[in-house]
Amino acid sequence: MKSRFIHQWLDAFLADHTLRANSLIITIYGDAIAPHGGTVWLGSFIKLVEPLGLNQRLVRTSVFRLSKEKWLVSEQIGRNSYYSLTATGRRRFEHAYRRIYDDPRQQWDGDWQVVFTGGGLLSPAQRDALRRELQWEGFGVIAPGVLAHPYANHESVLDILQGTGTHDKVVVIRGRTLGALSSRSLQELVRECWNLDAIAKGYKRFCDSFRPVTRAIRAARNLDPEQAFCVRTLLIHEFRRVQLRDPQLPTQLLPNDWPGDIARKICSELYLLTREQAERHLANVLQTADGPLPEAAPYFQQRFRGSTAGEITEEA
Repeated sequence: MKSRFIHQWLDAFLADHTLRANSLIITIYGDAIAPHGGTVWLGSFIKLVEPLGLNQRLVRTSVFRLSKEKWLVSEQIGRNSYYSLTATGRRRFEHAYRRIYDDPRQQWDGDWQVVFTGGGLLSPAQRDALRRELQWEGFGVIAPGVLAHPYANHESVLDILQGTGTHDKVVVIRGRTLGALSSRSLQELVRECWNLDAIAKGYKRFCDSFRPVTRAIRAARNLDPEQAFCVRTLLIHEFRRVQLRDPQLPTQLLPNDWPGDIARKICSELYLLTREQAERHLANVLQTADGPLPEAAPYFQQRFRGSTAGEITEEA
C-alpha cells in the first residue's frame, strides 16, 4: 500500500526540482542497472521511469542523445532495443560513484598530488578536457597550469590521464605540506581554490529535502516498492549532484560543522532503508534479452558499508 505522505513528498519534490532527463537516466543506470548487468529492454525502462515524470518520447530522445555522447550503446534484438553502458560510461560512473557510496576521506598526512599542465605539449582541447576531468575529481587550480588535490585517488588520476590522452604530456608529482595541517595559510588557499560556501549550501538543501522522508520511512511498517525506488533514485540523483561539486577535502581543511557529513549520514540511512523494496521493484519491472533482471553483483551489497539505519538524530 502506498504511503500518502511519501506520495505527497514525491509530488512536491518533482514540482520543486528541475530534473534533466539525461542526467536522471544516467543516475538510474549507474545506481540501479549497472549492478544488474547494465543492460535492459528500453520498453521496461520507460515503464520504470514513468513515475518520475519521464514520458516515452522524452526517454527515447534522451537515450538517443546519451548514445551520441558515448554514455550508452544500443542493440536491436527482434523488434526490441536494449541499452547498455559503454566502456566510457562505466569509467565515468566509477569515478563519480566511488565518492558517493564510500566516503573517500581518510586521515590526512599533508600529502598533495600536483598536476602541471604547462610546457606547451597540450592542445587547447586537451588542456580543457584534462582540467574539466580533474576538477570533477576534486582538483583545484592553485596557479596557472597547476592543479592540486590532497590525497586524490591515484588510480582515478591515471585513468583521467589515459582517457584524455595526456599521460605523456603533463607532469604529476607528490608534495607534502610543511608545518601545521590546519594553518591559516592553508585555509586561505582552500577558500581561494574551492567554493566551499556554495557546496555547503547544496548539502544543506539536500538535508532539508530528505530529512522529512527519512523520518517517515524510518517509522513506516511497510514500504511500497515503487515509492522506495523513486525515493532512492531521487536521493542518489541529488546527492550525486552535490558530490560532483565537492572536492572531498580532508577534515583539517574544512570549516567546523561541515554539512557534508550530515548529508552523507542521511543518504546512507535512507539508501539502506529503501534498498530491499527498491530492488524488488526493479526485479518486477525491468527485463533483459534473457528475461528477468539478474541478481545484483556482490559489490552492490558493499554500498554505504559500515552505515547502519537509525543513526540520524533529530538535529541532523
